[in-house]
Amino acid sequence: MISHRQGNAQRIAALDERAEALNLKRGMGIADACAMHPSIDIVEADPEADRRLLEGLADWCDRYTPLVALDGTDGLYLDVTGCTHLFGGERSMLDDILARFFHQGFDVRAGLAATPGAAWAAARFAGDRIVPDGEEEALLAPMPLAALRIDPEVRASLESVGLRTAGAVMAAPRAPLARRFGASLLLRLDQALGRLDEAVSPRLPVAPLSVERHLAEPILLTEDIERLTGMLATTLKSDLERRGEGARRLALLLFRVDGGVSRIAVGTSRPLREPRLIQKLFHERLAALERDIDAGYGFDLVRLSVLTAAAFDMQQADLAGETSDDGADIALFADRIRARLGEGAVLKPVAVESHLPERAVATIPFTEAPQRSSPPKQPDKAKDAPTTVFQPERPIRLFRSPEPIEVPATEMPEGPPLNFRWRRALYRVARAEGPERIAPEWWREAAGREDAPTRDYFRIEDADGRRYWLYRQGLYGASQVPPRWFMHGIFA
Repeated sequence: MISHRQGNAQRIAALDERAEALNLKRGMGIADACAMHPSIDIVEADPEADRRLLEGLADWCDRYTPLVALDGTDGLYLDVTGCTHLFGGERSMLDDILARFFHQGFDVRAGLAATPGAAWAAARFAGDRIVPDGEEEALLAPMPLAALRIDPEVRASLESVGLRTAGAVMAAPRAPLARRFGASLLLRLDQALGRLDEAVSPRLPVAPLSVERHLAEPILLTEDIERLTGMLATTLKSDLERRGEGARRLALLLFRVDGGVSRIAVGTSRPLREPRLIQKLFHERLAALERDIDAGYGFDLVRLSVLTAAAFDMQQADLAGETSDDGADIALFADRIRARLGEGAVLKPVAVESHLPERAVATIPFTEAPQRSSPPKQPDKAKDAPTTVFQPERPIRLFRSPEPIEVPATEMPEGPPLNFRWRRALYRVARAEGPERIAPEWWREAAGREDAPTRDYFRIEDADGRRYWLYRQGLYGASQVPPRWFMHGIFA
């Protein structure tokens, strides 16, 4: 028996058949139940664990339909429209669901009807019944008011005036019912009878493309999973070609015999449809998750789904039949690394509108970086006049944040240092170039944001030939605060 707190009292939340045989009922106080049967076992309810269990069962039911929704704390909605023929018909599908749940240790009731309301009533008040289309009214008529899914307050009000069955409500005039008991009563009634549509909102997004393989013998080995993935990717390729698309994100679903489900997702930096490349990505992902995937008694259903797709740009082939795409190998390499080590394993630098060096470049995940879909346009030498652009030399290694240094003296107030101390070591300057003045962005000052003062950068070479990039922050005589010096990078 399971108890939960309701108000200021502990009451029975759920009980098994043996407890029901002892005349115990849901909602009864725990103190009364213990007084009647002192030896009864009582377990405190854990709503969060129940929720996780129900979500796990919903994941497992994806093997029948991708449209699975939660129904309160103890039920599931499965929209099996167009799916029953894959399992031999409605009765065969229903029997298979019940048998598999039974072997997993669950006592369930199921109902199948043309409307969610009728199926809900059939599962809870008729027991494993298939309702033919158009017979919803005959099903609901002898059932109690609870079969209409109405609030307990409305149900108590209906019973107080003698309306104790769904059939009595259906036979009563609609206008007085709406005035006295509210529009929700008629809404539930019309939904159950199919007069109004009732949508089932799936808990997970539905993949636009999916292929699956039911296995007569469950598989356990990673090699078998990879082989099946390649076969499913081959089947998926024709569907992607017909739609003119490529996969950007794929998911591999492994359904265990005992009810567990493993979801393995990979992303691609470019639209992909080649089965061999898809198999390589899942090879890396399976290798990374090998210890986390519990095969149990084996997987009897494997599904490959395209979660996100994008337009696939065809490449022009040369006379040898080969396509030239310089970024394809880099993209595949990055995808395999991300599949093995995670999404943040490969980053790509992108330019940012900022004058300051540490803000001029940002690193973002490789898949979020803009991809060039066509080669850069070559300049027309006959039309374009030659231009010369001066680009100051930048260090090969730029520190994430500048490090302070000590400058005891300079040749002149605006000149480079004669020597400096950095990380407790003294460096004597042999050569210097600069200054290169870099000021903060004017639009940040216009917005009223406080920013760093003007910087004067110098390229410094010490007596041992090592080269540094350091700067002076602030100007001499411009304020009461003396300028400060920082090390910002190192040249090769």
